[in-house]
Amino acid sequence: MVKKNKIDLITLKDHDGGMITEVISSAVQIKSGKKKAGKLLAGKNIALLFNKHSTRTRLSFEAGISQMGGNAVYLDAGSLQLSRGENYSDTAKIFSAYLDGVIIRTYEQKTLEIFSENADIPIINGLTDSYHPCQALADLLTVSELGLLNKDLKFTYIGDSNNVTNSLMIGFSKLGIPMTVCSPGEYGPDRDILDYCNSLPGAAIKAEKDPLRGVKDADIIYTDVWISMGDKGSSSKIEKLKPYQVNESLLEGAKNTVKVMHCLPAHRGEEISADIMDGDSSIVFAQAENRLHAQKALMAYIYKK
Repeated sequence: MVKKNKIDLITLKDHDGGMITEVISSAVQIKSGKKKAGKLLAGKNIALLFNKHSTRTRLSFEAGISQMGGNAVYLDAGSLQLSRGENYSDTAKIFSAYLDGVIIRTYEQKTLEIFSENADIPIINGLTDSYHPCQALADLLTVSELGLLNKDLKFTYIGDSNNVTNSLMIGFSKLGIPMTVCSPGEYGPDRDILDYCNSLPGAAIKAEKDPLRGVKDADIIYTDVWISMGDKGSSSKIEKLKPYQVNESLLEGAKNTVKVMHCLPAHRGEEISADIMDGDSSIVFAQAENRLHAQKALMAYIYKK
C-alpha cells in the first residue's frame, strides 16, 4: 500500500509557494554552510533511473546523496527488466522493497505518475518531456541570490518553449512573480500550462512573440537549446528561432545590469552566442552549481518529514 505521507516531486503543480520558498531558503543556508544537511540520508539507498543522458542531474544528485550520507544507485533503464517488458507499476513495487527513493529521468510524464501511484517511497522528477522541476528550483535559487526574486523582477525566457519553460512558469506563478515567455507562435508556451499558471492568485505569466519587446528592460534573460533531447531537429525550426538568439544585439534592449541564464548543455552559436555565454553578464555556471545545493535542500525537505 502506498504511504499517504510520502512526498513526491512529480511537478511543481503539486506543491505550493511555501514549499518552493522553504527549499530555496534551505538551499541558501546549505550553500553558505549555515545549515548542515548532515547525514540525513544515512542508511538510505536512492536510485537514479535514467532513460535520458545527463550530466548535471546525475552528478548533482549523486554528489548530493553521498554528501548527505546516502548511497546513490545509478540504473540505466535499458539494462533492467523494463527493457524486456516488465511494466512500471510492478517495477515501482519492487523498487519500494529495496530502496528509499527514486529519481527518474525519462520521456513520458505518465511514467512518473505510475511510479508515484505504485511506490511507497518518494519519487523525484529528474526530467521528463513535460517538466523539469529540479532545474526550476535551482534557477529560482539563482535568481534569489541576485536579490531579484520579487514582484518587480523582469524575467524573460526566450527561444523554444519546453519542459524547462513549463516548470519555470509554474514556479514563478506559485510565487506570484511575473515572467515573460518570448517565442515564435508555434514554439510558444504550452497554452494549457499558461492558462493554469495565470489562474493562480497574483500570477502574471505573459507570452510575447517579438524578441525586442520581450527583452526590453529585462533583469534576466534565460534561454535553452532549440532542439531538445528526443526531438528531431529541423532547419526550418532553427531558421524561425534565429531572431531569438541571445547575443550582444539582443542584450542592448535589456537593462545594462542584465544577467543571462542557460540550463545547459548549450549549443554555442545557436541559441546563445559564445561571447555572451562567456561574458560578464553570464551566470550560467553559477546557475549550474546551484543544482547541487537546490537538490540537497529538496531531499532535506522530502526526508525530514
